[in-house]
Amino acid sequence: MNIAQALALRGEAESYERQENAWLLEHITKIDSFDLVMKLKQELTPEQEQEYVASLARIEAGEPLAYVTGSQPFWTLDLKVTKDTLVPRPDTEVLVETVLRLDLPEDARIVDLGTGTGAIALSLASERPDWAITATDIYQPTLEVARFNAEQHDLTQVKFACGSWFKALERNQFFDVIASNPPYIDPEDKHMSNLAAEPKRALVADKHGLSDIEFIVQQGKKWLAARGWIVIEHGYDQADAVRTIFTNAGFRKIDTVKDYGGNDRVTLGQWQN
Repeated sequence: MNIAQALALRGEAESYERQENAWLLEHITKIDSFDLVMKLKQELTPEQEQEYVASLARIEAGEPLAYVTGSQPFWTLDLKVTKDTLVPRPDTEVLVETVLRLDLPEDARIVDLGTGTGAIALSLASERPDWAITATDIYQPTLEVARFNAEQHDLTQVKFACGSWFKALERNQFFDVIASNPPYIDPEDKHMSNLAAEPKRALVADKHGLSDIEFIVQQGKKWLAARGWIVIEHGYDQADAVRTIFTNAGFRKIDTVKDYGGNDRVTLGQWQN
């Protein structure tokens, strides 16, 4: 089987499936995307062909490509991904952009609650090396993945803490920004069937997906420095509800930012204490 035949095994030309095939072949053959197109007649070794076909079968069975390859690009980083973490999505980069646009001190203190792979915390650290950034997660194996990613990218200024939301933090800590991509999917949401391979604890929340967001906003003001911000990712249809949560908690300058698909995705508010 040559590269052209391998690419054609799944999906129509120009389809997302074909793009996934190409990414998978890049991973297996170690040939970059430009050279892959130039080497369509190159034969795969028997070992490469076997790995490729087996990996396609895993993807067809519903496993994300990132779990198959063990990594996922996010922002400017390549992040290790395991079944203990969610796969970082491009929409979450909107949260990173939103935090970077805020008027913050040069030595700002940031916490990323529920860090997963470390995507948010490490992306911010890569852009703002003088910021003091803490990343938390409730699950120690997940936190170890984030720690590994920090070491791989030499982002040693990021600190890690294990625990449920604010329980992971030491007392008398105050932050200029609390950022989070928390669970926000309703347990009855029809899209859950498409996410069966990923950890449910990182996806689903009570109160129609709003319980963790509500907790972070209501409790977070106790951990904010003067004029600090909370910046939260949420579902495309939750913006009104999340803005109401911020308003009821006493926040101001509340705003919602759209993702790359034009959907409401990130809401933020400033605590005027």
